[in-house]
Amino acid sequence: QVQLVESGGGLVQPGESLRLSCAASRSIFSIIDMGWYRQVPGKERELVALITSGGSRIYVESVKGRFTISRDNAKNTVDLQMNSLKPEDTAVYYCKARWEGSRTTYWGQGTQVTVSS
Repeated sequence: QVQLVESGGGLVQPGESLRLSCAASRSIFSIIDMGWYRQVPGKERELVALITSGGSRIYVESVKGRFTISRDNAKNTVDLQMNSLKPEDTAVYYCKARWEGSRTTYWGQGTQVTVSS
């Protein structure tokens, strides 16, 4: 059973930065894609940033220019650097991954990000 463990959430003020990290319990060399979603109460979970097997990066429009997703195959991690945070970035952030040869989509347990003055 694959596990995804997120870390790095917390409470920050508007304009500050946070770095989220997602560690996989297996090699990410053969992922189809891996990335970050977020959810607030009463709303659907939305894609924030995704990195594909070919290295392409996809961002939701609202975070372009502020968030950067990166991948470290040696550490089996995918990080999300979040700069210039806004109150509307407040959400539970979830890591998601899919691997070649598997139909299963794996999710982490989520980490809370709160942006408030």
